[in-house]
Amino acid sequence: MKVALFVHCFFPSHFYGTETYTLELARNLKALGHDPVVVTAVFPGEPPQDALIRRYEFDGIPVFAIDKNRLPNTRVKDTYYQADMAPVLDAVLDEIAPDLVHVTHLINHTAVLLEVLARRDLPTVATFTDFFGFCYTNKLEAADGSLCAGPAAPAVNCLTCHLKAGAANSTARHAALTRRPLGAAIAARTLYALQTLPFLDKGHLAGRVQDVVQRPHVLMSLYRHYHHAIMPTAFIRDAYERNGFAGAVTRIPFGVDISRAPKPRRGVGPLVLGFVGQIMAHKGPDILLEAARIALRREDYEIRIFGSEDQDPAYTARLKKCAEGLPVKFMGTFPSEKMRDVLDEFDVLVIPSRWYENSPLVLLNALASHTPVIVSDVAGMTEFVRDGVNGYAFPRGDAAALAQVLRRIGADRDALRALSATTNYAGTTLAMTQKTLEIYSQVVALRRGQK
Repeated sequence: MKVALFVHCFFPSHFYGTETYTLELARNLKALGHDPVVVTAVFPGEPPQDALIRRYEFDGIPVFAIDKNRLPNTRVKDTYYQADMAPVLDAVLDEIAPDLVHVTHLINHTAVLLEVLARRDLPTVATFTDFFGFCYTNKLEAADGSLCAGPAAPAVNCLTCHLKAGAANSTARHAALTRRPLGAAIAARTLYALQTLPFLDKGHLAGRVQDVVQRPHVLMSLYRHYHHAIMPTAFIRDAYERNGFAGAVTRIPFGVDISRAPKPRRGVGPLVLGFVGQIMAHKGPDILLEAARIALRREDYEIRIFGSEDQDPAYTARLKKCAEGLPVKFMGTFPSEKMRDVLDEFDVLVIPSRWYENSPLVLLNALASHTPVIVSDVAGMTEFVRDGVNGYAFPRGDAAALAQVLRRIGADRDALRALSATTNYAGTTLAMTQKTLEIYSQVVALRRGQK
């Protein structure tokens, strides 16, 4: 079977969770005798390619990369539905001629891809790795930092997030008001009301407002073209269904390939707390630093932070300022094949995220390598964590509560080491791929039966 895997970005320039999931799926499909091809894109603002469509190979997998610098966004709607992408996508699909398309992320391709696939009557499967289908920020985080259930009718809360995000990226004085959640909420309600007035309902203001508030409706109406959706967690499945997704769904947890050998017993020394991931505010490494400052003596612990310092330099600078005077090491990035070596050096992995994580791969790798975890109590992680069995959970964003957990494990290192024996995760990428192939077969058979 020839499978086209559409992802928003890909190796070697991008290497986080969704990209890794797509790569592992492609590798296993190829090993099982299938013919995978990845279709990805270059984000606007990244170094441009020599051509609109670049062809290359990564790890033996053919890759098509579309340069979005050549198709810049001219309005908000282009970020989720860009009509100009249709002929480009048609050209790529003509060349690949896939039997089935598996979308692992729509960013850059936008939902016009689903119209193109429907017109071509191609069997189409999705994996939902975040909340792009109904959430403006993809994170289900409201403008005030609280967790969000999804768009409210008529999605003015999405407009609030849009205004706050725009203000955060602006140096203009007038943006100061909307950088604050309350100011953004007031501005959103005001703009929504203004764009309904007869003399404003056809202009730029109305277009901008409607692009944002219509986003969930447009996406969910196009998501009906998916013939099956794969959800890695029960939480993300429930979130999509609550927000209008009514298609066929199967839960297939992510798999990880890492040595399941017993965790080496670390010698006497400071408690090593590890963080691996994007050094960005929504990932919460500052919460870990604050909790450690509260709970532990400097000589009793060490924090090792792994991740790129380039994604949000301003936040990284603030984090380094917070780390002054603390035993914190910024370790940079590492090749994925070194994951086990990195985790073996941790007594515990801490994932203090502020947003709804969706079974991050670093969590699953830690569990599989018998490394206990401490996580924020968001459902995309807690469904994998049993308190006192393979780790602990604390209230999201609560540094004082995390400090209590750190005191607990710092005071009883033997109990922490004993958690390794009950910390595990069995799912592999091969098992994940085999279950995914079952979905492919069902979708192809169903499509044939309907013709």
